[in-house]
Amino acid sequence: MATKLAVVALGGNALLRDNERGTIEEQEKHTAETLENLIFLIKAGYDLIVTHGNGPQVGNILMRNDAGEQIYGIYPMPLDICVADSQGGIGYMIERIFRNILIRHGIKRNVITVVGMVEVEAEDPAFRKPTKRIGMYYSEDQAMQLTKEKGWVFKLSKHSDKGWRRVVPSPVPKAIFNLELIQKLAREGNIVITCGGGGIPVYYDQNNEIRTIDAVIDKDLASAVLAHGVGANEFYILTDVPFIFKDFGLPTQEKLEFLDYRDTLKYLEAGTFGEGSMAPKIAAALAFIENGGEKSIITEASKLEDKSYGSKITMEYGM
Repeated sequence: MATKLAVVALGGNALLRDNERGTIEEQEKHTAETLENLIFLIKAGYDLIVTHGNGPQVGNILMRNDAGEQIYGIYPMPLDICVADSQGGIGYMIERIFRNILIRHGIKRNVITVVGMVEVEAEDPAFRKPTKRIGMYYSEDQAMQLTKEKGWVFKLSKHSDKGWRRVVPSPVPKAIFNLELIQKLAREGNIVITCGGGGIPVYYDQNNEIRTIDAVIDKDLASAVLAHGVGANEFYILTDVPFIFKDFGLPTQEKLEFLDYRDTLKYLEAGTFGEGSMAPKIAAALAFIENGGEKSIITEASKLEDKSYGSKITMEYGM
């Protein structure tokens, strides 16, 4: 058994780029490039749990849903099933590619995908203010009709010329299902892939039965809950920049390489980080540290082995 356990959250760019069509060949290429960088952690003696995003993929599943209903009358699947579909498909792709990379490096490890649920609170304030855009673009007339027929909520796209998109809540993750099993598998040396897309959001009703709910969970926040729950030593968030930057893109931009909890929280509350990009990652890293994690690192996958790269957040400066 390895001495340390790390949870590694793969960002969206680890699988797919914004300027690409999203073919399986493109996704496999990027996945292989990203996973190759994780070999460093395995050789350094870490057990691994890998999480991943699913934004573009589940969006495509939803669009196929819509097209199938409109053209062929195929009954569309609900959002929770679409998230589960994406977890299974992406998990399989990561698992197969990771196995091939391990073989090339002469490393014997099992790799297993756990399609899983994440508990949320049914009364989470997020359900009163849906914000997460999903699926295809619609005209205003189409959006109004779907609101009438299905009760969906729509917002005008950030690029208003594209039309309207459905929005759903993004509640705070409370607990990961099968946590003990995930921990056991990882601590036995198996590489576990789980919490894809933040997990499938569910809640307990008044009869203590598990119910589904239309929502999406932030992948990094769910990964932080997972990392704390399994007792991970370190939490890595892989993104498309090598460091956290204060005032990113502004003349006052500043690289932040070593951070402690208090200073990072102060920056976050002051709005220093991009609200839709870096801020959720910072919040996830802080949640992990606050709950006893040793260290959280935010960096590019390609820089993982280079210890001079990556912003490191600890409870005490310089640890």
